[in-house]
Amino acid sequence: MTSTVKLAAGAAIAAGCAVWALATPAQAAPSSPCSAAARACVDLSTHQAWLMRGGVVTYGPVPAMPGMASAPTDPGTFRVTFKDLHHRSTIFNNAPMPYSVFFNGGDAFHEGSLTDPSHGCVHLAHAAAATFYTSLKPGDVVQVVR
Repeated sequence: MTSTVKLAAGAAIAAGCAVWALATPAQAAPSSPCSAAARACVDLSTHQAWLMRGGVVTYGPVPAMPGMASAPTDPGTFRVTFKDLHHRSTIFNNAPMPYSVFFNGGDAFHEGSLTDPSHGCVHLAHAAAATFYTSLKPGDVVQVVR
């Protein structure tokens, strides 16, 4: 006698010594709007950021808060110039900018508010800022898109 049983994807059934597993449908890999050359990507319209390697997303998307209308984060392709774990702003009253990764003059990824726009930097939550800081190196490509 043969019986039929419906199983959910990813489930396995044992019969004697053999085990069969139903394939789990592949999950779509996260994508970003940036080119494959980018190591970090920022989308100004969705307020999201990613880390990438060879065009493949390795981290993110994560929430990101770019610059305000009067001091916007410039779109374009840049390179990481330097990093400073405990940076303080020389322009804005010695404001703390932890986990700073500079990529366009004074613009940097750093830990900051996700509700208040910056003066051109890209604010990230603590965990994301720490991950960007440890992952990015001087010379890495940063792409900022609208």
